[in-house]
Amino acid sequence: MPDIGSVWGELGGDPALLARVSTVVRPGALPARLPVRELARACVGACALAAAELGAHRAGRAGVPRVTVDDGAVATAFTGERHLRVDGRAPQAFAPLSRFWRTADGWVRTHANYPHHRARLLRALGVPEDPAAVESALRDRSALEVEETVYAAGGLAVALRTPAEWAGHDQAAALATRPLVEHVRLDTTRARALPPLDGTPLLPAAGLRVLDLTRVLAGPVATRTLALLGADVLRVDAPHLPELPDQHADTGFGKRSATLDLGTDHDRFEELLAAADVVVTGYRPGALDRFGLSPEALAERRPGLVVAQVSAWGAYGPWGGRRGFDSLVQVATGIAAVEGSAERPGALPAQALDHGTGYLLAAAVLRALTEQAYGDAAGRGRLVRLALARTAAWLQDGSHRPEDDAAAHGAGADGGEAPGAGVRAVPYDGPAPWLAETDSPVGRLRYARPAVSFADGPHDWVRPPGPWGADAARW
Repeated sequence: MPDIGSVWGELGGDPALLARVSTVVRPGALPARLPVRELARACVGACALAAAELGAHRAGRAGVPRVTVDDGAVATAFTGERHLRVDGRAPQAFAPLSRFWRTADGWVRTHANYPHHRARLLRALGVPEDPAAVESALRDRSALEVEETVYAAGGLAVALRTPAEWAGHDQAAALATRPLVEHVRLDTTRARALPPLDGTPLLPAAGLRVLDLTRVLAGPVATRTLALLGADVLRVDAPHLPELPDQHADTGFGKRSATLDLGTDHDRFEELLAAADVVVTGYRPGALDRFGLSPEALAERRPGLVVAQVSAWGAYGPWGGRRGFDSLVQVATGIAAVEGSAERPGALPAQALDHGTGYLLAAAVLRALTEQAYGDAAGRGRLVRLALARTAAWLQDGSHRPEDDAAAHGAGADGGEAPGAGVRAVPYDGPAPWLAETDSPVGRLRYARPAVSFADGPHDWVRPPGPWGADAARW
């Protein structure tokens, strides 16, 4: 069962600090057969605790600020892309060709939100851009045949598997040998000293420069969280791969956005790297290596760097180099089978693998910075690495869900809060208390407020998102 105690241990945190966490349990938030609410709560809680810990060190405080994790705020943040409104308009969550399809022996799910992925899917199937044509092309093929054919063409399609079928897959076996949060020492250079903090709000990442090389959701959630905590986050994208505008608006809070061709603007990237404290990457493993952006190459040129990586399937195993998204990982790992019915596959009530992994990645960065600046280990450059499929395994491990009212009867119920943590159960009446509105360069936005919360900490981002690629590629 996912709980903050287990993930805090994975992050290398002091278990005594768990007593600083209080939980507001709201039965009915993120309803699912699997313990999604517990996973979401644990990921956000661990991130908030890591932020409070780093902030306390930098402010010279004797004690770590209290952390409050409210299921309502967490559920709203985990479904933030659904609550987003741009000038009153609701964004489209999935493109028409991103969906489940029947095959001759089961189901596949495709992902075609980006134009280049859509083109590859259609080319692999040999059909025009017409849902009826795609449906006809898939009806007489096996699910596994479709999966392999589309992936070979650079597209995205995954066959529905049961948990047992996924457990027998070589990629699941590779994931099983890895921790939820991987930590690797990159060098032995002593970290740059973090300047002290004073005043409120307490911004643990103030003064830190984060180079954001991520796309879609998990990576941008992590860097959006670091921006909330005071980091100067510069997102850099290839000019020929624009982000979906609504997706960029949802995850662009607190950041600047620039474009840079890594093949021709090498010197400009090196200038950015030379002043960066953290680099976060979210492309499939190996995709950036040809530009000299492997963790080892980055650390060689910028000793003491914290590198954070997130991928769909992990950087190892037979699927280590494959593209993937939350929806596809749910299908492959058996989650869609568990959450569905005999008639049709289902889905989690949120893209919880993306969001959860994003908060864990931010937490891992914060803990790495704390260990660098205030620990006694010799190795200073750090790599932290997570995978959506590994988070999926954590969600499904011991997946019996406690009764919703169990938390009212003592600490440790409904998700395994740490002994001594305060637990309070209250009704969940929807997301309204955790939604806000603001004007921005892309329009009037309604958005989910930050879920990460601790005493004296920030309550919102200091800047709304701007247009994709509108900023200069400089600090």
